[in-house]
Amino acid sequence: MSARPSTPALSCHRLSVAPMMDWTDRNDRFFLRLLSKHTRLYTEMVTVGAILHGDKARHLDFSREEHPVALQLGGSDPAQLAECVRIAEQWGYDEVNLNVGCPSDRVQNGMFGACLMAKPDLVARCVEAMRGATRLPVTVKHRLGIDDLDSYELLTQFVRTVSGAGCDTFIVHARKAFLQGLSPKENREVPPLRYEWVRQLKADFPHLTVSLNGGVKSLAEARAHLEWADGVMIGREAYQNPYMLALADTQLFGETTRPPTRREVVLALEPYIASLLERGEFLSRVTRHILGLFAGQPGARGWRRVLSERATRPGAGLEVLRDALAQVPERVLDEPATGPVSVAEPAVLAQDTSLGTPERRA
Repeated sequence: MSARPSTPALSCHRLSVAPMMDWTDRNDRFFLRLLSKHTRLYTEMVTVGAILHGDKARHLDFSREEHPVALQLGGSDPAQLAECVRIAEQWGYDEVNLNVGCPSDRVQNGMFGACLMAKPDLVARCVEAMRGATRLPVTVKHRLGIDDLDSYELLTQFVRTVSGAGCDTFIVHARKAFLQGLSPKENREVPPLRYEWVRQLKADFPHLTVSLNGGVKSLAEARAHLEWADGVMIGREAYQNPYMLALADTQLFGETTRPPTRREVVLALEPYIASLLERGEFLSRVTRHILGLFAGQPGARGWRRVLSERATRPGAGLEVLRDALAQVPERVLDEPATGPVSVAEPAVLAQDTSLGTPERRA
C-alpha cells in the first residue's frame, strides 16, 4: 500500500497520462513521475473481478512517489464497484475512474467499457454506488458515442444522466467507438476526432470538469486546448516520447525549477531498479518502459538496441542500463528540456518486442 502525501496537485486534472493496458503499470508510472511532479497518472484498467477475487497487491500496489495517481476500474455492477472503491481508498489512491471507453471484445464480454455508453442509467447507478462508498473523487472516462449511438444529443444525455448521480469530472475521448469490426488500436485511429463536440460539452456544462483525450501529441497542443478545457489527457505520445513530460511542470503547472536532464532521470531511476533486482525481478520490467526516453535524439537507436537485446537476459543488472547510456552523446544526456521536445518514432518503437502487443492497449 501507499500512504497519501500532502500535495496541492492531488485535485488537479490539468494534465494527465491516460490509462493504457500493458503500458501504465507501476514501473512506468514511477518513471514518468521522475519527469513531472504534477501530471496525474492513471493505472491500467483493473477489473472488479481482479480486485475482489484476485491478488490485490499485484493489481493495486504502487509506490508513494507516484502520487497523484488514480485507479481506473472496469465493471458494471454497482455493488462490486462500491466495494472496489472502498479498497482503493484504503490502498491510498487519489481518485477512482470508471472506464466507459474501452471497446475491446474482452471488455464487452464483461459488460463494461465503451458498451456502457448505451446504458447511461446503469452508469449513473454505478457512480452513485461508488460515491456512496468513498470520499475519493469518482470520475468517468468515456467516448463520444458507440456505433450508431453517436449524436451530440445522446452524448449530452449521457453526461446529464451521469452527472446527476454526482460525477463532476468527465474525461472525454474525442472519438466514438465501433464495438464490432475495429480492433482497439483501430478504434484509437479510425473514428475521426471531434474536438468541437468536447468543447461544446464544456460550454453546455460549465459547472463540470471536462478533460480532453485523444490525438494530443505535444504540450503546445495541450496548452491550446486548455484555453477552453479543464484538462488534457495524453496517451501514446507520453509513452513513446516520455521526455515531453519534462517540460510539463514549468509550462503547465507554473513550476520555476529546472526540468531534469535525461541523464538525471536515468540516475534517479537506478535505486528503484536496484530494489526490483534485489527482489528477483527482471531488469526489463522497467527498461521496456524507457525505450523512448531519447526518441528523436542522436544515440536513440543504440540506447534501444542495448536495452532490448540485453535487459531480458537472466542476471541482467544496472550495467546494462549504463552501457545503454554510453550509446548516447554526452550533450544529449545533459541537455535540459527548454523547448519543444522531438516527436517519437512510433514505427521504430513498434519493432521493439519488449513493448508488448499494441492491440491489447485500450
